Amino acid sequence: MADPTKRQRLSKTRESSQQTSASLANMFGAGQPNGSEGDGQFVEGSILRITMKNFLTYDYSVVYPGPNLNMIVGANGTGKSSIVCAICLGLAGKTAILGRGDKVGLYVKRGCHKGFIELELYKNGGNVIINREIHVENNQSLWMLNGKHCSQKYVEEEVKTLHIQVSNLCQFLPQEKVGEFAKMSKIELLEATEKSVGPPEMYEYHCELKNFRNKERELENVVKEKASFLEKAKQRNERNKHDVNRYYEKKRHLDIIELLEKKKPWVEYETARKELEGVKKEREEAKRQLSTLRQAQAPMLTKIQQIDDQLKPTEAQMKAKTAAIKEASVKLKQKQDQLDRKNKEIDDIKQTLRLKQMEEDDHQKRITNTRRNIEDLKAELAKIGDQPDVTPQINAVNVELRGIQQERAKIEGERADLRREKDNITAESKMLQKKLSDMNNMMNAKEEKLRGRHRDTHTALQWLRDNRRLFKGNVYEPMMLVINVKEHRFAKYVENHISFHDLRAFVFQRKDDMEKFMIEVRDKLNLKVNSISAPEESCSKRSPSRNIESLRRFGFFTYLREMFDAPDEVMSYLCFQYKVHDVPVGNDQTKALIKTVIEEPYLKVLYTTDERYQVKRSFYSNKISTSNSAVHQSQYLIITVDAEEKRQLEQQLKACESKLRDTDERMKALQKEAAALDRRENELLSEKKRLSELKGKKRQLEQKISTKQDSLRQMEHNVIDLKKIEEETKEKIKAVNFHKVTIVTAYTAQMKLRAKLTTEKVYLALETVGLTAEKTKLENDCREGASELKTMDQRCSRLEQRKVQLTDQCKGLLKKAKSICRMQPDAVLPEDLRNAFSKLPDTLDDVDSMLNEERSRAECFTGLSENVVEEYNKREQEIKNLENELKKKTDALNDYRQNISEAKERWLNPLKQLVEQINEKFSDFFRSMQCVGEVDLHSENEEEYDKYGIRIRVKFHSSTQLHELTPHHQSGGERSVSTMLYLMALQELNRCPFRVVDEINQGMDPVNERRVFDIVVHTACKETTSQYFFITPKLLQNLQYAEKMTILFVHNGSYMLPPNEWDRKAFFQRYLRRKARA
Repeated sequence: MADPTKRQRLSKTRESSQQTSASLANMFGAGQPNGSEGDGQFVEGSILRITMKNFLTYDYSVVYPGPNLNMIVGANGTGKSSIVCAICLGLAGKTAILGRGDKVGLYVKRGCHKGFIELELYKNGGNVIINREIHVENNQSLWMLNGKHCSQKYVEEEVKTLHIQVSNLCQFLPQEKVGEFAKMSKIELLEATEKSVGPPEMYEYHCELKNFRNKERELENVVKEKASFLEKAKQRNERNKHDVNRYYEKKRHLDIIELLEKKKPWVEYETARKELEGVKKEREEAKRQLSTLRQAQAPMLTKIQQIDDQLKPTEAQMKAKTAAIKEASVKLKQKQDQLDRKNKEIDDIKQTLRLKQMEEDDHQKRITNTRRNIEDLKAELAKIGDQPDVTPQINAVNVELRGIQQERAKIEGERADLRREKDNITAESKMLQKKLSDMNNMMNAKEEKLRGRHRDTHTALQWLRDNRRLFKGNVYEPMMLVINVKEHRFAKYVENHISFHDLRAFVFQRKDDMEKFMIEVRDKLNLKVNSISAPEESCSKRSPSRNIESLRRFGFFTYLREMFDAPDEVMSYLCFQYKVHDVPVGNDQTKALIKTVIEEPYLKVLYTTDERYQVKRSFYSNKISTSNSAVHQSQYLIITVDAEEKRQLEQQLKACESKLRDTDERMKALQKEAAALDRRENELLSEKKRLSELKGKKRQLEQKISTKQDSLRQMEHNVIDLKKIEEETKEKIKAVNFHKVTIVTAYTAQMKLRAKLTTEKVYLALETVGLTAEKTKLENDCREGASELKTMDQRCSRLEQRKVQLTDQCKGLLKKAKSICRMQPDAVLPEDLRNAFSKLPDTLDDVDSMLNEERSRAECFTGLSENVVEEYNKREQEIKNLENELKKKTDALNDYRQNISEAKERWLNPLKQLVEQINEKFSDFFRSMQCVGEVDLHSENEEEYDKYGIRIRVKFHSSTQLHELTPHHQSGGERSVSTMLYLMALQELNRCPFRVVDEINQGMDPVNERRVFDIVVHTACKETTSQYFFITPKLLQNLQYAEKMTILFVHNGSYMLPPNEWDRKAFFQRYLRRKARA
């Protein structure tokens, strides 16, 4: 134990509601540091003084920490973490770092309008004093630096120059962030370590390397893009080079086409001129031949005229004879038609006689058949006369049929009632199914939220649903899925009261089931999940400390347990762990009476409309301290499904399904009864029909016999007289034959007349034929001469017209040829054109053939223009420019890679040394605890500088392997030990002026806690280390302390002495007397 006279330190404290004493250097010594001591012991940026006024639990307090290890010890709720909050907020840290209230105004003591923090930091050349005044009303702060007003940004810059990083978990680890250290990724841990213990330029080099790497990627992409673009441009220009050659080939053909088009009119002119000379000679010869033909034609024309004069009278006589012959033929046709009609009339008379004969034969047959039918009916009637009367049997059948109809009507009525009942049940079932579907959809929405927030838990949920048979006891899905809030407005209270880790936890009735589940999903599937074992003795029915009726005067209307439904095991756990049965919920009236409410006994946690209050009572003074926080809106439990309503709906749906089955069975039974009635009715109807037919058959036979006899008498009365009809037929045929004789006589006379006229016409035709033959011969002879004459005359006309046309054509072609060659009308063909034309064909056909050939060749070069050549030349220039740009970018990339290589050496080598030093310390610490721990620099790709990270691997049991430190694999105590030892490994390397660790030993077992404490004392009390704050609510007995430690005891209560009344000597004397008596 240190001598209290070596170093005197004083902590001045003044409180009204709770007195706090924070000081005792070297366990019990007190004193204030002087300047010379600070110069020799404190590191620049270390905290010399912390002053708090109206801040959280403090009315007013001044704390003087030591330069090395500062142990801040005190019971829960005394204000240890308030000192941590003051350090963070006083150094311009964010409220999010603390993990408490999100508004800075919440850190002002309740009932005060503003709070005050002042920190004095050691600095060579003059200490730095930072003052922050927090106002509750507008949540704003006023800052002062060394007595001068300034902005928060200015304070942040001053803090940064002292290498203070309150946002770095390697330097500043508040109570609420202890668990987040293990959640840091390897990358985040590396950055935090660089900032904390690395040289100032190390993190800058790292950031510079990451930027260099990003720019290198950009340059690589640019080089790749330009190289690709250059290659494509070259390929495209290579393809265009062929097009350029084709363009020049096409131009050569077009030049030849132009020359041919110029020569063609000259060839056409020369051809037309030669043709004109030939036409002139041919026209003169045709005129001479025409005159000779006209002189030889005159005698034959005279003889033809004489024959025409003889033919005209003969032709007139032939026309008259032809008309008379035609008239005689018409009369003959008329007489022939009359004879045909008379023959037809005789045939009709004979046909009528034959029909009468056939009709009489049929009449006699019908009479015979009718007589036979009458005899058969009389015989059948004689047989029926001896049978009994069937009327009583028919009446009995009718009675039974009426009974069946009544029974069927009754069954149809029942079936109609059952159909209506089935329709109603079906409609009700559909309505219930829709309601259940809506509820299930709400549950699905909950699951989707769970999957979005924590995918591993959702995956484990699916596994549980598929493997529930593996477990012996009840297993419940995550609480957030099985908890159903009764009203939407209650959801925020339940969700704020239960941590999210428990909301996503699986609940097990049996511990062995929980262990089996964790082995399957955590160890085998590598899923990060939470699980809970319900208490063995159910706590779900526990009674609250006080009846809610006694609290209604404060505005409380229910306990938290009554706001939701949950399975018994889940409710039992919540009552055991969160005391939901004893947490009252109030309204705005409760908030208004909060000062009175917190005085009530048994109230530890309570809720108003928008706030949560936690009440703590001092074990010694019974004084009350409270903390409050805002109640955030619900994210998961706002989706509510009434479990009781769902259960009732499911029962109603099962009842509907049962009713439907009963109804279907009854309808099937009625259907069978109706089918049996139908069969019986059909049998009775068949019997009735048989009896009715038997009864009516005698009457029918009598009626048929009477009808047949009447018909027979009628037929016998209507007999035909065939002899009379035959006599009448003969008379009619005789009269018709008499008329036929008259018609035949007239027909013979007309035949003789037509023969005479035909003979006379033949004689005249023979005379006409002789004259016509002579005329035809003369006409043929004359026609040959006339045709030749006409042909010659037409030829002369055509030649004359052709001469005129060719003359005009020659003039036009000559003018056109000179115009195409751009010559004056009186100019001659230039010598250069004459020479060029001499190399081309001289005939029009050859010129056309060559012109078509050249045009065809030119047309093969499609899609070509001067733009192709221009584009080719332009791209050639672009390729040269791209090659120059690519060379520049490649050179720049090589330079950049050289810079990266140099920067990498500046950063990576010191970093490896630093990590090796950390690993050496870390491994030593673990080895001293009979455990294994390693720290290494991890990277999957050496060139990806943003993927570098620090990996911590630990092994606490000899039977296990080294495992990476994660939030899920190790226990809470193991994570705390690993975190603490890593921070201690940084301590001697630390370039930050101080480090704060708040209640990190809470989850450790006594053995590890003692080992870690020894390591902390040994490491943090070395002269080479900086200031260290270690906050804990408890300490083990018989720990080893160092002389350089400063232990700050934090007490509260109304019976605490003010600092100015504290008598240190009297305290020591009492302590020594007690020790002597012991």
